[in-house]
Amino acid sequence: MKRIYILIIFGVMSMALTIGICMQIKAVNSYGGTVNLTAEQNDLKSEILKTNERYNNLYDELEELEKKLEQERENATKNNSMLTTLEENIKEKNLLLGTTEVSGTGIKIVLNDNTTISSSNYLGNISDLLVHDGDLIHVINELYNAGAEAIAINGQRIMGHTAVECDGNVIKINGTKIGAPFEITAIGYPEQLSGLARPGGYLERLESRGVIVTITKQNTVTIPKYARTIKFSYATSIEDK
Repeated sequence: MKRIYILIIFGVMSMALTIGICMQIKAVNSYGGTVNLTAEQNDLKSEILKTNERYNNLYDELEELEKKLEQERENATKNNSMLTTLEENIKEKNLLLGTTEVSGTGIKIVLNDNTTISSSNYLGNISDLLVHDGDLIHVINELYNAGAEAIAINGQRIMGHTAVECDGNVIKINGTKIGAPFEITAIGYPEQLSGLARPGGYLERLESRGVIVTITKQNTVTIPKYARTIKFSYATSIEDK
């Protein structure tokens, strides 16, 4: 748990340093001059790179420790049927919580902004050619309705509490900014999931707007685990009361 807090601290530090550099560069640009990195800006850039490297190293170390913990649990439960049952329950709960990487058959949908049409001679709404947060939410809902067991967008695991929101010219998922193209992967029965491409479905509506849509069935889809800490601040178990 301590390592998770360290990862969070480094992540916040990295974000703060990045914002600092962006603000300084913006200030220089406001005077119409060419951006020349000062010694202070170079130091900030170097510090960001170092912080990101430390964050990545700590995350890799945490991943390795989790694998070792999993192995230790398996070794400890080999000859104990009760502990084996508990271990299986833990794995099942992690699977339901999305805190473990999963793979299986499924589909891949790619949604991309249409940048081939010039706004100068386009008579429609240029916004229709772009992928919006609402479009991703619609596709997510349709995938779940079609029986998807796990979904990710550009490597971000979709959970019940995942926020998909517009942030300027990018979209934030789980607090992480991502841009087009949006690669949506889903695990489930491919034939059923590919039904999203049906006539009159939302994917067809996106194509009619000008958004570039591709959908392919996949023999193996790998979806990463939810990498953030799941914490309830207000909800408590009724059994605990």
